[in-house]
Amino acid sequence: MASSWGKYMRRELLPIPTIGGVGVAYGGVVSDTTAPEPPPDEPVSAEVVPDPAVTPIPVAPEETGYTPGGVPTFDYVREKIETKFGTSIGATELASETPEGRRIEEQYEARQQAAADRLAQIRESMKNEQS
Repeated sequence: MASSWGKYMRRELLPIPTIGGVGVAYGGVVSDTTAPEPPPDEPVSAEVVPDPAVTPIPVAPEETGYTPGGVPTFDYVREKIETKFGTSIGATELASETPEGRRIEEQYEARQQAAADRLAQIRESMKNEQS
């Protein structure tokens, strides 16, 4: 039984470039044509020469929202508060659009109306007692 990933594999052999310029197929033997290392007793003299075409790229300091002393910056705190406030407003709006949210709003309004009616009844009874 063939595996399902076998249909995605390439069947031909691809050449592998070598240092000598001779290519061999995958699975073939690649000869080691690296240069021999100098004996460890001989010092190697070299000089580092800077490349005049390469100029360092200026890197902007990373904006972390904190001062070097570890205190949050005003902008960072303001942004965090605004984000939380926006999330809260959005969640409230989304919740009021659902059937459950509308039902809860209706219940709240009914309670408020009942409380206002009861308060008016209490005030009326207090007026009758005083007269």
